[in-house]
Formats: sequence, C-alpha cells, structure tokens
Amino acid sequence: MKKVLILEDEEAIRAFVVLNMKRAGYETIEAASGEEALELFDKHPDIDIAVLDVMLPGIDGLEVCKTIRASNQKIGIIMLTAKAQENDKVAGLMNGADDYVAKPFSPLELIVRVDSLYRRVQMMKGIVIESSDELKSAPFVLNVKSRKLTKGEKRIEVTQVEFQLMKHFLENTGKAFSREEIFRTVWGDQFTGDRQKIVDVNIRRLRLKIEDDPSKPVYIQTVWGYGYRWGNE
Repeated sequence: MKKVLILEDEEAIRAFVVLNMKRAGYETIEAASGEEALELFDKHPDIDIAVLDVMLPGIDGLEVCKTIRASNQKIGIIMLTAKAQENDKVAGLMNGADDYVAKPFSPLELIVRVDSLYRRVQMMKGIVIESSDELKSAPFVLNVKSRKLTKGEKRIEVTQVEFQLMKHFLENTGKAFSREEIFRTVWGDQFTGDRQKIVDVNIRRLRLKIEDDPSKPVYIQTVWGYGYRWGNE
C-alpha cells in the first residue's frame, strides 16, 4: 500500500488533501503539528511520501523536513506553503525537499506531483511499479503520463481541465458524482466562481469532443438534480 504522511495544521485543508489522496489510492497518516508528524514518522518507517505544510506553530514544516531527511534519504518530500516566494522554495529544497506546491492548489495538481514523486521513490528502492499509465473504457484510452486521449484510432485534443475530468470519470466508471464533488476534485476549494455553472460548461465542452451526438450523450450521462456519471458500462 502506498503510504503518505500529511502534515497540515488547518483541519479543513488537511481533511480535503486526505480525501483526495485516499481517492488516488494512498493510505494516509495525518498530523496536525510538526511534533506529531515526527512521532508518526518514527512509528511508520514505511512512509513513502511526506506532504508538509511550511507555516506551523512550534516545529515548522522546514524543520520536520530537515529531520526526516536526515534519517531517510529515499522518502519523497513535498512542501506546501501559502507563500509563493522564491526564498520559501529554496529553503524547502535546501532542507531536503524534493518538490514544492504553492497554495492554493487543485487537488489533482498535488496528486500528479505525489504520483510522480512516488514513482521516483520506488525506482530508488529498486522496485518496479506495474504500469498504470492507461485508463480504458471502450472505445476510450487515456494515457495519464503523456496526457493523450484516443477514441478508437482517433486522437482527441483536450485541455488541462478536460483531461482532469476524463481522468476522474475513467477512474470511477459507473459512479455518480455531484457537481460539487466534481468541482472540488478538478478545481479545488480555493477556486472561486459559480461552481455548478463552471462544471456544466466544461462538461458540455467535453461532450462536444467525445460524444457521437452531444445532444444525446452516451458516455457522460446527466444524473438529474445531482451531477454526472460515466455511464457506458
């Protein structure tokens, strides 16, 4: 099981990150303080990735990063910070971090970074990861590494948001999601705007690209009064 430590003192943000990490197939270990994170790290030496908030009372994320790195050279470390300043990034990297994500971020942006780092960590351990680069739901194939979508033999050009929507649906075929759930997964809680309208407009644009008849969608089906599901199963 892929194991990730989440250090974030703001409960709502931590819960949101944990939810999306679990959806992506990770076992999560939560810490609300630097002190707690170090205790949990000692108890779980098999942690693969640590996602650490920088700004914390007491022992901050940079100190946690430095301590973890001193005892484990192979663990992957990603720093989270509300400050998008170059000196914060440099400080994290100098203390042993592998990557850096500035708040606000979309959950899928973080998942992509964690997935990429996890593969690197496993390679360092000499572990070969089974290829899961392709998500399939006939006649569609989505290559999550190259971000290419094909329908049969036809290549379909998609935007970043359309790619994230397709990835979300193909990972959860047959499952209905509310517009709010789709919005939070693709855009994150920090994004402002008319959430339902944003989801509906982007679903409509994606249907124009993938459906044989967008006025009678077969693949992305509307769940009236609720949201959408990938419904060709």
